[in-house]
Amino acid sequence: MRSLDDIFEEYDFLDGDDRYRLLIDLGRMLEAMPDALKADATLVRGCSASVWVYPVPSDDGRLHFLADSNAAITKGIVALVLAAVQDRPASEVAAMDVTAALAPFDLTRQLSSNRTQGVPNMIALVQDTARRLAGA
Repeated sequence: MRSLDDIFEEYDFLDGDDRYRLLIDLGRMLEAMPDALKADATLVRGCSASVWVYPVPSDDGRLHFLADSNAAITKGIVALVLAAVQDRPASEVAAMDVTAALAPFDLTRQLSSNRTQGVPNMIALVQDTARRLAGA
């Protein structure tokens, strides 16, 4: 997965329509999430589209997430959130300000409110999982 800084460098250079295409491409690059994991327990509440996030902790304390969405743009937003936290130690994910990391993308200005309304819930789910696994 590309770093958030690398993604932003490209995103910042693009105009509105190309930014949509970039988000869609990011979503397409997400690691496949098995259908069996797309269940009520992994569903992110409050999203206009269906979004599933499943944590896969590693033995060294890092968190890897599998995620998917049934909407292309939303899946790209999911990819942005994951770019901020993917394969980092759970304690680091628990302590980081994911919202601030995503702020340069100015998603609320770039996308309709119904596309971004579930982002805080997705971030909360990721960080709650990290806190639980980090014992914080």
